[in-house]
Amino acid sequence: MDVKDSNGTLLNEGDSVTLIKDLKVKGSSTTLKRGTLVKNIRLTNNPAEVEGRAGGSVMVLKAEFLKKA
Repeated sequence: MDVKDSNGTLLNEGDSVTLIKDLKVKGSSTTLKRGTLVKNIRLTNNPAEVEGRAGGSVMVLKAEFLKKA
């Protein structure tokens, strides 16, 4: 299962990615800012999503809003 970022670059387990736009966090009042670095991502069963630690907690992020760092 291939997971690709917004530019079509292949993402692998353990890669670092940056956000390409501000994202509101569901269930919270916080916003993840554009350019936030998410290190050591984990791939999920869904090719459109990755899991990573951002904003102090682990969350699932859509690959379409990420760019490989």
